[in-house]
Amino acid sequence: MTAPRTIIGVVRAGGRSSRMGGGDKCLELLGGRPLLGHVIARLRRQVADMVISANGDPARFAPFGLPVVADSPPELAGPIAGVEAALAWVAANCPGVSWIVTVPGDSPFIPGDLVARLVGAGRAGTMAVARSATGVHPVAALWPVGIADDLKVALADGFRRVSRWAELQSAPEAFFAPVEIDGRPVDPFFNINRPEDLAAAEALLARERSKPS
Repeated sequence: MTAPRTIIGVVRAGGRSSRMGGGDKCLELLGGRPLLGHVIARLRRQVADMVISANGDPARFAPFGLPVVADSPPELAGPIAGVEAALAWVAANCPGVSWIVTVPGDSPFIPGDLVARLVGAGRAGTMAVARSATGVHPVAALWPVGIADDLKVALADGFRRVSRWAELQSAPEAFFAPVEIDGRPVDPFFNINRPEDLAAAEALLARERSKPS
């Protein structure tokens, strides 16, 4: 396997956020900062560079200073289309990089050792996925750049589910235990889908910031 610092991080900022009232869920504020900013900050220290995976006007992500890679057609094919587009972009723009790590843009507490643990669980030529007590998180995964063409063919054939792709690849898993925040166990892949999730994350963030350094 490769070293984490030679991996490109891909933050998936897609989705229509219907349960949050529409718009870009990843731009909702958490502790005065966009959700996407929290994810980028946690991933930035673990990878060589990053891109944002999103459709629509890329200008709305300009404050983050990262390239924005749109899904390949067909549109609305889900996260796997974003993965395929990111793999193709990395293959064309990052010579010598053989792996990417994808993370969802609505999970502000992703582990600080996510990339290292996925690398440790993986094997040559195969993706590796994160698992926690709540199940497998296939969008939090390590992907070999070399499968870009395979994914493109699968999309053309109507393939849509990242979780099913991981199953077909017999992807190894890295298990992440709950993290403790103010004495409470929290799933490190807690994701924000509804306003009440955002409120819960605000409370968790306040507790995390109040811990002695």
